[in-house]
Amino acid sequence: MSNVPAYAAATAKSRLAPFSIERRAPGPKDVAIEILYCGVCHSDVHQTRDEWGGAIFPMVPGHEITGRVTAVGGQVTKFRPGDFAGVGVLVDSCRKCGNCREGLEQFCDKEAVQTYNSRDKAGAVMYGGYSKSIVVDEAFVLKIRHPEAQLAGVAPLLCAGITTYSPLRRWGAGPGKKVGVVGLGGLGHMGLKLAHAMGAEVVQFTTSKNKVEDARRLGADAVVLSSDAGAMQAQHRSFDFILDTAAANHDINALLGLLKRDGTLALVGVPSTPYTVAAGPLIMGRRSLAGSAIGGLAETQEMLDYCAAHKIVSDIEMTPIQAVNEAYERVVRGDVKYRFVIDLASLS
Repeated sequence: MSNVPAYAAATAKSRLAPFSIERRAPGPKDVAIEILYCGVCHSDVHQTRDEWGGAIFPMVPGHEITGRVTAVGGQVTKFRPGDFAGVGVLVDSCRKCGNCREGLEQFCDKEAVQTYNSRDKAGAVMYGGYSKSIVVDEAFVLKIRHPEAQLAGVAPLLCAGITTYSPLRRWGAGPGKKVGVVGLGGLGHMGLKLAHAMGAEVVQFTTSKNKVEDARRLGADAVVLSSDAGAMQAQHRSFDFILDTAAANHDINALLGLLKRDGTLALVGVPSTPYTVAAGPLIMGRRSLAGSAIGGLAETQEMLDYCAAHKIVSDIEMTPIQAVNEAYERVVRGDVKYRFVIDLASLS
């Protein structure tokens, strides 16, 4: 065991503050990683403030981790010291259920072990990436093939990237398909970049006029202000697929009406209150309302490799760990383009 500096929330009402955690010594199948960067996901805010319930304190958040391998166990075959590696939302699963055997560890029947705010199979509390290092089983460590200079921008791919890549692949975004992306934030801007790279015709939906130019820069073929009834009507029954990344409650019935027959609206944002869904738009167009959550380890590696090949990273603002509480407040206000990433160099 070794003591590692970190930042933690002591309670749901506490600011994140310096904290010391213990990391296990690498076992035969483990990879030890010096954490260089960690993205700030909105779910970090929700969980440190116990807005979803079930929080385990003290809590060290962070599940968008990139860093350098410092040591490996004797049975590790995919990594060696000096390699760049990533850790996402999951660090273990039962590995035996049907979902795990299909490479869908995120849907593990026994509940996968999350990188933080979770317990491992022995009951130990898991601590995340707002820390100097982490030790993870090789099966849940991801190879990073981007150049070193892009490691900070790669970090959000471990959550925001796979959260949007998985449904885009699942529902066939690509040439000849018209895809809508709802919301232009941490998730939405990645969905837009990926759908554009896949060759789809991409329409960005936003409530903010000041994001129109940015949406076009990021690859949108068209931008629609969702508050403009005429602009929305002009898109009626024209989409094969809509990726809805918005976490705030909004009118999904209006979005369902934009789908073609057999089109799908997939939700990846989690609103604070349940949606009210009208049956008519679903029934009359044989449309589908679906959901999606991150991806399994194989698909996450596929996403990272795809992004490396297409030179895709997240648009980020770097912050030192000492300013993470201010970053949280800006995340809540939506005042970031488009993902905060913590530089762990100043943590000691």
